Amino acid sequence: MEKGSSFLFSGTHFDRKRFTREFSLFKEKKESEESPENLSLVETGKVEAEEAILSGKKRKRRVKVPETVQGFNVFKTSDTANELEDNADNDLSRDRKEMNRQIERDALFRKKHGIHISGHNVPSLLKDFSELSSRYGCKSYLLRNLVELGFKEPTPIQRQAIPVLLSGRECFACAPTGSGKTLAFLCPILMKLKHGSKDGIRAVILCPTRELAAQTTRECKKLAKGKKFYIKLMTKELTRSGNFEKMPCDILVSTPLRIRFAMQKKKLDLSRVEYLVLDESDKLFELGFMKQIDSVVKACSNPSIVRSLFSATLPDTVEDLARTIMHDAVRIIVGRKNSASELIKQKLVFAGSEEGKLLALRQSFAESLNPPVLVFVQSKERAKELYRELAFDNIRVDVIHADLSQIQREDAVDNFRAGKTWVLIATDVIARGMDFKGVNCVINYDFPESAAAYIHRIGRSGRAGRSGEAITLYTEDDVPFLRNIANVMKASGCEVPSWIMDLPKLKRKKHRPQRDSISTKPKDQEEE
Repeated sequence: MEKGSSFLFSGTHFDRKRFTREFSLFKEKKESEESPENLSLVETGKVEAEEAILSGKKRKRRVKVPETVQGFNVFKTSDTANELEDNADNDLSRDRKEMNRQIERDALFRKKHGIHISGHNVPSLLKDFSELSSRYGCKSYLLRNLVELGFKEPTPIQRQAIPVLLSGRECFACAPTGSGKTLAFLCPILMKLKHGSKDGIRAVILCPTRELAAQTTRECKKLAKGKKFYIKLMTKELTRSGNFEKMPCDILVSTPLRIRFAMQKKKLDLSRVEYLVLDESDKLFELGFMKQIDSVVKACSNPSIVRSLFSATLPDTVEDLARTIMHDAVRIIVGRKNSASELIKQKLVFAGSEEGKLLALRQSFAESLNPPVLVFVQSKERAKELYRELAFDNIRVDVIHADLSQIQREDAVDNFRAGKTWVLIATDVIARGMDFKGVNCVINYDFPESAAAYIHRIGRSGRAGRSGEAITLYTEDDVPFLRNIANVMKASGCEVPSWIMDLPKLKRKKHRPQRDSISTKPKDQEEE
């Protein structure tokens, strides 16, 4: 039997040569019936597969796989969609890489300027003041005023604090005295408020002293020159007779006591305040101010308010209090926390006793009096005594303390700024934030009560990039507290005797001893 014949013809002989013509006709008809054109896709595959099996040939035959229509296969992704996904992934990858590179650049820039931050998604720093316009749309009047006031490039605290506040984030910042903290919070406030309004108070700045509040008001008005902002200083007259409901006010600068009095007596409304700044915040958070600060914070009930704290010293207790009133705050430290400026040459001088201190002071003035000079004492009584001793020493000396009227205090500050006064005797009332241009020397006649008080006192010198000098007189009673001051001096790069660094450090103890009288006159002559 021939190869390829079916089982039905087994035992029967079929002469193919004789019936070639008929066989060919029969074969063509059969093939036409079973042609791929008359079969479905699935059946075609089956027939070809069967033919391959039935033919006993060893040669492998190619079996056709049915092709599917692309539009009907829901499991197959189109090439266009794949390309879009790839492009999106590439864009995301590029954005992520650029963001990482920007973070690295910011980290290097912060390290260069001694800026330390904590908080998530902290905005990039300012490279120069022109970025205020390109990044934040700053108006031309403000950039013009910055140039006129002599601000060429941002200081470290301004580089970081301004972008943080402009991005709507709260912050508490610690930077050395004279580093430009006032501009760091005034500039964002003016930019965000945009223009003057009569809809109520929109920004409140709290300062611990009247002198600092007056100074901040002056600086704010200089910066807002050319734009109609209503900037008010809370004076005694305004507190007593001001009609805050009808008086337009955009920015209010005040001490805590005066603003609280206005809230109680004059029904001062702070519900629209968008910015609250606590300047010299560590002083404001002391026990004497806590109730007043608390009432102001509660009165500023705007849910979108931005709070900020600025100071040259920031104790841990103040940080903890700040976190209770702030949300998602950024912490900014410039240089070493609670440190003095490295531009100030600091020196400790042993005077032995109260008589020795007066002798050392007169000797210093006789050898090298380089005005203007600030002299700090620990109380207003001692300020009066020292003034009486130096008043007739052929030195242009004046005094400022809490017993003087507001006009007398302002005159004393103005005369010192104008150069009419060479030596100004003061208590810690003006150690906070007061900016005296070009103070060459600060003398701590009485040893400061704490390291923070020391930093703020000597910080009246060495401001805005200028050099300065600080001399601290001490007696036997002050020796146990030398280590606290020596730590600040060493952190600023000053030389400190090793025996002082070996003294035990007294933590959280204020040093205000009962000192002997400065006066060298008999008591009966003093009374006359």
